[in-house]
Amino acid sequence: MKIAHARIGLILLAASSALSGCLNLGGAMKAPTVVYYVLNDAGPAAPAAPVVPLPAPVLRVLDTTTGNFYDTEQLVFSRSPDTRGLYQYARWTERPGKRFTELMRARLERQGSWSVSGGASVRADWQLDTELVEFYHDAVSEPGQVRLLLRAAVIDIKQRTVLGQRVFEQQVPLERYDAAAAAQASSLAVSRLLDELTPWLASLK
Repeated sequence: MKIAHARIGLILLAASSALSGCLNLGGAMKAPTVVYYVLNDAGPAAPAAPVVPLPAPVLRVLDTTTGNFYDTEQLVFSRSPDTRGLYQYARWTERPGKRFTELMRARLERQGSWSVSGGASVRADWQLDTELVEFYHDAVSEPGQVRLLLRAAVIDIKQRTVLGQRVFEQQVPLERYDAAAAAQASSLAVSRLLDELTPWLASLK
């Protein structure tokens, strides 16, 4: 029975360490190095932006808001429903909300359908509000998947009316059960979400 209990303990340790990256099968345990990942728009290179007759409508893209728990440089994971945890040795170079804003503005600028501004003081025709509701590695079953949930609303500033609201969701399976694969799937989830967000905005014109 002691041997069986020891084996169970080792299995649980291995499963727990797979996410944090702290298991060293080669011998002595060592404190692992923190790895920083860059969240990217993993989509294909966009074609050249079409020429837009001037004046192009100005779209004010506000900074993406993020819930307190997801407003962190550490990658977030979940091993059971309704629970969340933080990777100990895997971090983003920038917090997801800030980085998503940069990627979103860059994608919209490449599209070329409008002039994109970021400051709230800049005069604009429309305003895009976004909220990062969920962004984590769902590791309930291996290797798991990245879940991304974004709430978006477009406001006609001059008319003071809501032109459209939508919730975007992406679920991208991981290739492996580790932090690097989680970061890779996260970038792909962002890219696929932007693939949906961009034409949706264009449809509101």
